[in-house]
Amino acid sequence: MFEKMIEEYESIRLEYQQKIADRMGEKQWMEYNEILFSAHSCAIEGNSFTVDDTRVLREQGMAMIPVGRSLLECTEMADHFRAFDFMVTHLEHPFDESLLKEVNRLVTENTLSYRATGAVAGEYTTVDMAAGDTVFGDHQELIARVPRLMESTQRAINDGQHPMVVAAKWHGYYEYLHPFRDGNGRTGRLLSNFILLRAGHPLLIIKLEDRAEYISALKLIRAEGTDEHLIAFFLKTAINRMKDELSQKRKNTLPMMFF
Repeated sequence: MFEKMIEEYESIRLEYQQKIADRMGEKQWMEYNEILFSAHSCAIEGNSFTVDDTRVLREQGMAMIPVGRSLLECTEMADHFRAFDFMVTHLEHPFDESLLKEVNRLVTENTLSYRATGAVAGEYTTVDMAAGDTVFGDHQELIARVPRLMESTQRAINDGQHPMVVAAKWHGYYEYLHPFRDGNGRTGRLLSNFILLRAGHPLLIIKLEDRAEYISALKLIRAEGTDEHLIAFFLKTAINRMKDELSQKRKNTLPMMFF
């Protein structure tokens, strides 16, 4: 069903790797992605940091809080940096519950107490959950399905299924389970990128302006019982990002007239 999109993705990915990622060098490439990904992933959850704000915080730390941003937002972003750094330095870690819990612990470690009294970062929720206009199922039944999700995803990785399809399928079902008190979205997007990075693929960055389409694709999993919309969204988002950055590269390489 997604053969044509995957073919387009792979064609663009090869060009993108050669002309963008490889030319930056691993260190600069990862720093660029960390700032862009962190800004948009946290913004989807309501953080007001811009990409420039995120870059300043990443480069100068908590000593330089951008004007107009709250300490809570800064702390949330700093936690996201730590979770991201853990992810990219532990790509050999099995795709299991211990990985899931550690990423969630890092991403909520210093902000969870402000949002959920009595909750523990990295531990599953002890109450039923709701988010926006969605009421999730019985938390005990949903949490009981997490080990099977992690195991089946690891098998899909081992079986050589396309990383983008695996990442989308995992993400959709994980968000359906919604096992933590906070940070489920950020945790889910981080581990979707864990799958991609381990396979040598570029990060998937869902931009704030695509939030409505992203949330809609997640909701359709519950409404229609299919993750086809989310898989298509993941592929389209990845393709558009690579096309956009390749276009920027070409445009910014053209000679300019000085006078």
